[in-house]
Amino acid sequence: MPSRAICSKFQPQPQSSSPSTPRRQSCDALRRPVERTGRWRRALCRVAAVAVLVAAVALLPPANAPAVAATAGVDLQRVSSFGANPGALNMYVYQPAGLPANPAVVVALHGCTQTAQIYADNSGLAKFADQHRFMLLFAETTSANNAGQCFNFFEPGDNRRGQGEAASIRQMVAHASSAYGTDPARVYITGLSAGGAMTSVMLAAYPEVFAAGAVIAGIPYGCANTVSAAYTCMSPGVDRTSSAWAQSVRDANPGYIGPWPKVTIWHGDNDTKVVPRNAVELRDQWTAVHGLDQSPDRTSTIGPDQTRREQYFTPGGSVAVEVNRVPAIAHGTPVDPGTGPQQCGATGTANFIRSICSSYWVTSFFGLDDAAPNPGELPAPSGLSATGTTDTSVTLNWNAVTGAASYAVYRDGTRLATPTTAPFTDTGLSAGSSHVYSVAARNAAGTEGGRSAEITATTTGAAPQCWTANNYQQVQAGRATTDGGYAYAKGSNQNMGLYNTFVTHTVKESPAGYYVIADGTCS
Repeated sequence: MPSRAICSKFQPQPQSSSPSTPRRQSCDALRRPVERTGRWRRALCRVAAVAVLVAAVALLPPANAPAVAATAGVDLQRVSSFGANPGALNMYVYQPAGLPANPAVVVALHGCTQTAQIYADNSGLAKFADQHRFMLLFAETTSANNAGQCFNFFEPGDNRRGQGEAASIRQMVAHASSAYGTDPARVYITGLSAGGAMTSVMLAAYPEVFAAGAVIAGIPYGCANTVSAAYTCMSPGVDRTSSAWAQSVRDANPGYIGPWPKVTIWHGDNDTKVVPRNAVELRDQWTAVHGLDQSPDRTSTIGPDQTRREQYFTPGGSVAVEVNRVPAIAHGTPVDPGTGPQQCGATGTANFIRSICSSYWVTSFFGLDDAAPNPGELPAPSGLSATGTTDTSVTLNWNAVTGAASYAVYRDGTRLATPTTAPFTDTGLSAGSSHVYSVAARNAAGTEGGRSAEITATTTGAAPQCWTANNYQQVQAGRATTDGGYAYAKGSNQNMGLYNTFVTHTVKESPAGYYVIADGTCS
């Protein structure tokens, strides 16, 4: 269909005069930075826009779904500034009373048509944050990003490391560590539907950030990179080998050698929007990533509705992957309203279904029952600092940890060395480049303890150069490339939005020939 060729990546947005949402432009601005506004072209664009909007409406709750409660229950705090925010997301936090120093943090991603507040009020997560004293971080997308208020798990510009919405969520986690002192070794993530699919994205793209994740009615990572593929993945589902699924995860962060997050999967038996087949494919993906087969090591039933649980153990006997199949429920977050120790949530809003309090079991899977490090785990090293820099190196020092046989040093979230003592010098860097470091103690078996607070160190030498221009000018100057009507930063391949004169970004070059988006942060 001609309109598909013209508007294949068009995403509808509400009518607005605000210039603050340039990520989804009108179809007339696609492809070329010159006027192409013939009546026939605009008509085709409208057809494509309606097609995508109809697809988005398929994710809406049924017409007879209960209305959203007007009064919010959970006291969320809006965080207005947490980084460059290339995905244009909103950030909210919930801090329980008596929150200890270096608390764990759980990132929560709502489903389509929902908001952070709706998810906070109905999922039951806040009950266990209060009880076990961990922080909640809610990422929120809007209709400016997606007509159905879905996280764009299917957009290449949003589902890759360092790009779009995925990068924004990573920046929220980093901000929580620096602003609230959350423990970078105890970061977890959960989400429903599109939020569950985006949870898969984050676990694959940033495995060094998350200790574990819970995918509720979601799909495997790498299943979809277009709108049409997303719907195929949702129903009837996509069957791939476990090794192919695992390779999709490894390709999301090539060269990563650290431990993989553990994963719990939740799915309703009667889900027709995101069919239960996806639970099987998710199981195949993450067991293979962990080097395990697909035969469960333990099966059981849990909760009042006899949810069927399958668990897959590491050679050391810990659970790496589990699948929870909730009987007789459709598409939504399983909740069990009440005051009992294993009850939580509310059902006054669509897509929260009375069955089992999934948040209770997810919290337990994350190991947050007491919101403390595991017994015997080495503490996080203190006093991490950069004690010397050159044009190509950074020297780090930290306080020794009793019982540590070695240390794991992380640069920009990736483990790069395991020295036996401090100091440690990171070499081969570019002049004028900045990097984020953290360090964890390791016992004689190589098990890592808590990770230290992050620090940023910058090498000496020429400061990186920055350019602010529209996407058309950035491409013409060789700082960006174009593909499919979008501009991508050269080197980093970050999605800069539509290739036209109406979208402006600042890009930073460091090292030479490698450009990253640096809106408001270039220094």
